[in-house]
Amino acid sequence: MPHGRPAAHRAADTAVPGGPPGRRAALRPPPVHPVLTAAADYAWRLLVVGVAAYAVFTVLERFQLVAVSVFLGLVITSVLRPPVEVLARRMPRWLAVLIGMLGTIVVVAGLLALVGNAVADEADRLGKEFGGGLDRIEKWLQGPPFHVRASSVADLRDKVASYLSAHRSTLISTAVSGAGRLVEVAGGAALAVFCSVFFLHSGESMWRWFHGQLPVRTRASWDGGGRAAWRTFAGYTRGVVIVAASNAVLVGIALYILRVPLALPLVLLEFFASFVPLIGSPVAMAVASVVALAARGPVIAIVVLLLIVVIGQIEGHLLHPLVMSWAVQLHPVVVAVSVLCGGIAAGVIGAVVAVPLVAVVWSVLNALRGRGPHAQQGP
Repeated sequence: MPHGRPAAHRAADTAVPGGPPGRRAALRPPPVHPVLTAAADYAWRLLVVGVAAYAVFTVLERFQLVAVSVFLGLVITSVLRPPVEVLARRMPRWLAVLIGMLGTIVVVAGLLALVGNAVADEADRLGKEFGGGLDRIEKWLQGPPFHVRASSVADLRDKVASYLSAHRSTLISTAVSGAGRLVEVAGGAALAVFCSVFFLHSGESMWRWFHGQLPVRTRASWDGGGRAAWRTFAGYTRGVVIVAASNAVLVGIALYILRVPLALPLVLLEFFASFVPLIGSPVAMAVASVVALAARGPVIAIVVLLLIVVIGQIEGHLLHPLVMSWAVQLHPVVVAVSVLCGGIAAGVIGAVVAVPLVAVVWSVLNALRGRGPHAQQGP
């Protein structure tokens, strides 16, 4: 009789019709935990995003020169836009852009000319100082606490000389290939200037044109995210320029007081190296310490090495909090990891681009979620 069967068998018959009664419950799938379901949903979405990001970076690597040129054009635009806007209030915009670009080219050319003249004027004196500096370094290594034998130093010098003579053809071919690379760099610089001219003159109209091509329902989100990205990028770039200029001034004053040769080229090296956060400035100061060691001896070189610590403390605890905090809301750990990952992925260029890229992405996410420093600001 149906009413005499156990309740469990009746439930099994209702849930899974057909089949032997003892195996019907086993056919039911085991329950999946909601956490695992959510993790799976996020996992396949992250895979899609990862594939898309890999495709974008592959294209950028293929056209690296063009990508770097456009990036430099945006950097030039972010730096020159404030003075161009001031000039545009009193004259036609095209004339303001022309004055800004010509003034920048004159300043950069003047700095390069000063560096060339400084190196040319000090070439003979530097040769003698470096020769005497190498002798002083050898004597220093032979004394306490190193006690390096004179024969070991002489063998090292002979090995270096023999290596240079044996690989002279390789060095020449490297120099020739470097000259070809210099032509590519010049072409990239010309493209960067060309892009920056149009960004400065009609960047707003270019953005409005792009904004008009989007679907109506997504225009507001794109506009808010794009303007937040530009404000963050421009603020970061101007902040880095201020920090780099401050570091260069401090280094220049210290090198002038210590009478280290090639002070002006080393100051420019410090300025451009500061565009790589955390590691650029110490590397530039290490080069300055090597120059000081060869030209002024180990005591001055140690003083220059101490400057790495001093300037690093000033940059990390004074300049960056004051200048960069209003533009980039990133923890120092995020900055360090971004620089390292960018350097591994794309060398020096990746280390330079990594932090502004991460800052822009974070700013856009905050703007789209309706929070952050740029979320409620207008154009």
